[in-house]
Amino acid sequence: MSDRDDRRVRLDQPRDPNRWSRSRRRRVDAETFGRFAEGFARFMGTATFIAWMTVFVAAWLLWNSLSPDSLRFDPFPFIFLTLILSLQASYAAPLILLAQNRQEARDRVTQEQDREQSARSHEDTQFLAREVASLRLALGEVATRDFLRSELRGLVDDIEDRVRSSPDEAADGQPDPTPL
Repeated sequence: MSDRDDRRVRLDQPRDPNRWSRSRRRRVDAETFGRFAEGFARFMGTATFIAWMTVFVAAWLLWNSLSPDSLRFDPFPFIFLTLILSLQASYAAPLILLAQNRQEARDRVTQEQDREQSARSHEDTQFLAREVASLRLALGEVATRDFLRSELRGLVDDIEDRVRSSPDEAADGQPDPTPL
């Protein structure tokens, strides 16, 4: 057998499944391409892009309208300009869609994180509300300063009334040592 016969496809043996992918296809990093698409879409959405595109189209139209026939490269009705703008639009639209899809994925992740944070905040708020309610119940059983003052004021008033109403005071001004 010659070298030429060795290179022929043998039908009695399976093909190497990675043969074409290793030699023919190049891997494209999706993240790099996505960042490029976002940058491109971001640039196309600026006034700078619109201004430069307007200058380009105006120069094209002026050149092909006002220059001598021998120098015109896109005669009326500007078919080449239409082709270029269509080509630019055919590449711009998928790149813009790719950038929007990536932004939508980021927004989805952000919304999920916000939803989780909101749920945690809600749970924390409910916990704090329960703690405040339990503190109010506990404080209901504790004597407050105003309650103690009013009780003491009532006792002092009772003692003063008894002292004034008791006729059996000693000569030295001491109150009667009778139990209250």
